[in-house]
Amino acid sequence: MRDILSELDLGEDKMSDPVQQVQKGLRKQLPKRFFTEAGVKPGTGGGFVVALDGKPVRTPSRRELEVPFEALAEAVAAEWSAQKEHIDPAVMPLTRMVNTAIDGVSTAREAVFEEILRYGGTDMLCYRAEGPDTLIAREAEHWDPYLDWAAQQGARLVLAEGIMHVEQPAESIRALATLMRRHASDLQLTALHTITTLTGSLVLALALAEGHAEADEIWLAAHVDEDFNISQWGEDHEAAARKAKRLLEFEAAALILSAHWT
Repeated sequence: MRDILSELDLGEDKMSDPVQQVQKGLRKQLPKRFFTEAGVKPGTGGGFVVALDGKPVRTPSRRELEVPFEALAEAVAAEWSAQKEHIDPAVMPLTRMVNTAIDGVSTAREAVFEEILRYGGTDMLCYRAEGPDTLIAREAEHWDPYLDWAAQQGARLVLAEGIMHVEQPAESIRALATLMRRHASDLQLTALHTITTLTGSLVLALALAEGHAEADEIWLAAHVDEDFNISQWGEDHEAAARKAKRLLEFEAAALILSAHWT
């Protein structure tokens, strides 16, 4: 079967170098839809593959697009079914993340793990506004509960005002690493990286992975500052479009994490 996604730009996720090797490339003309039906069938590795007219979809490295859970495979297949006249990977975040997990993260798991963990040293939740009082209170309301939760897991993080870097305790970073090891499959690491980079917070990503909060709560917490600025100055159309695109990526990553709960 033709490998459509190997000929396309797989998106704009800012992953670590091993993953960027999978996702980089020049944007080319979108190919026309060539299949009638997208479905799911058992894969050769014990999971489930997405099939187009009965033939397995393959990653850019020619591996079958296989995931461990049938419901997740069905969600990926739904992205293919939703394609109209052309196939546009920009609106297929699940497919892109599964490609990334299979072709990129699987061959550089520890490098990606360390890349994610580094966010724990600069977690967004630790850097607080110096004013106004309304924003300070809003940050505390939405962020403190997650930092309290992290502290209960052994990761007590230090707060700072403004953007001046503050060193986090080594034992707290080790505690975050221990939490991460519970979600260290290729797919989970891909999802964790996506959420961490989108939110700027490893704590938020881990809270979602652990089932401590719902996806919409995490998204709200991640955008406290942005939403405050919008309430003060209004929303820019282009910024709103970029945020909507980020939300699609976020929701896809959240779906991958939640698929591992069952």
